Amino acid sequence: MPIRPERRFFYPIDWAIISRQIRFGRAKGRCETCGRPHGRLICQLNDGRWFDDLSAQWRDDRGEPVAWPDIVDLSGQQRRKIFLGTAHLDQDPGNSRPTNLKALCQRCHLRHDRTANILCRRLRLRARRAIGDLFAGPHPII
Repeated sequence: MPIRPERRFFYPIDWAIISRQIRFGRAKGRCETCGRPHGRLICQLNDGRWFDDLSAQWRDDRGEPVAWPDIVDLSGQQRRKIFLGTAHLDQDPGNSRPTNLKALCQRCHLRHDRTANILCRRLRLRARRAIGDLFAGPHPII
């Protein structure tokens, strides 16, 4: 995931090297939660199941093999390109110890950061409303 410019100074100078080591050295180019491969195009169903070409099996969000989907489920499949990112398990970008980092695909990374993302979204919305109140007057609550 891209780093916001205002948060860039929280990360260590060698973040690109650390991130690459976690994603491709330790995790070997696969998500450490679900096993999705980096840079590959996969078939994914609406419920999150995906087809692993290497083992010729359908897998769930934990990477466990699951039964083959029926024709109705297959009609909703989408092709997605997977990109790995390095996630901080404690949400602290300054804590870049290998035990605090995990290589995650987009889906798993968003799930891991869900509560923090909701909080940040709420704070940004309130900040925009506060600035609006200062310069344009009160706004109705949506």
